[in-house]
Amino acid sequence: MKVVLYGGFIDHQIQLANALCENHDLLLILCVRSVPKELLSMIDKRVRYQVVGRGQSSYHPMNIVHLIDILKHIRKFKPDLVHLEMGGAWVDMIFFQFLRPYPIVTTFHDVVLHRGEYSEWTERIRTYIRKRSDKIIVHGRRLRETAIDSLGLDPNTVHVVPLGAPELPAFKMHEKPELREVQNQILFFGRIREYKGLGCLIKAEPRITQEIPGAKIVIAGAGREMARYQPRIRERPHSFDVRNRQISYAEGAELFQKCSIVVLPYTEASQSGVVPVAYGFKKPVVVTRVGSIPEIVDDEITGLIIPPNDPGALAEAIIRLLKDERLRHEMGENGFRRLSEPLSWKRIAEETIKVYNEAME
Repeated sequence: MKVVLYGGFIDHQIQLANALCENHDLLLILCVRSVPKELLSMIDKRVRYQVVGRGQSSYHPMNIVHLIDILKHIRKFKPDLVHLEMGGAWVDMIFFQFLRPYPIVTTFHDVVLHRGEYSEWTERIRTYIRKRSDKIIVHGRRLRETAIDSLGLDPNTVHVVPLGAPELPAFKMHEKPELREVQNQILFFGRIREYKGLGCLIKAEPRITQEIPGAKIVIAGAGREMARYQPRIRERPHSFDVRNRQISYAEGAELFQKCSIVVLPYTEASQSGVVPVAYGFKKPVVVTRVGSIPEIVDDEITGLIIPPNDPGALAEAIIRLLKDERLRHEMGENGFRRLSEPLSWKRIAEETIKVYNEAME
């Protein structure tokens, strides 16, 4: 089978292409201005790929030039199927018009746009693409239910394929055997967005540090919304280590190695790429019961699941894990083992091929 993988979710596309190329011919089109060297080094030599940039904004005229370039690559390749991993830019809708000769599978990493990221125009584009795709892939059973019940999609169209651990190898390249866990270090990792629940974690901090003096919360990730949390953080500077910037894979690897636990106090979510990275570094997680995140966390086995928007429950879960080294290490080992089967790329490739075959029928 000849497959085009197109989109801007480059870490996921690269891992999927690597898994599929064992038995299929792949053309990988990465729609970004640049690709980190770690991700480029991950691409299997059997995978043909093109990096096709976009303009500085969704409305930049260079997007038309890039669109023409992409279509030339696709037509020359003559695929049996095109697999899109889409966001919702206007150029995506235009691009979609030229793909109708091919069966189309579209992955929506977020079935519903997050709070603060919604726009009517983006949602119209996403709706258009959803209705005209032959098959749709989402990353969890709960997300499939949302796509069917809330968005009105045909149940026969929507399929569940796990997200996997797309960025883990890029972090692991920088792992240092000599680094050890720093006692009572709590890691909040990723983009700073309203739905990530950072405010809840900040509210939980006094209880955590009262029970465990010296505990420190490391906040690592870029986001303008960090400004809203700074006043409270400045009141208790000894409890926080704030790194409000784009975190490199090297710095990220060090943070995961040093932390005791990883926390994701999200108020809403589809899924998360942070959880599999935590598993890869054998770290337990504390997550909230939102979206499909509980589908990749086994409560009391690989981590703890708590209600969203509950600083008290968050504090108690963190305190419990920080006080129990044996439990932390046991959960970390369990999470690491989970990567080898339910979240393995071999399994993800097998499930994806089933969707491709149905789309081509």
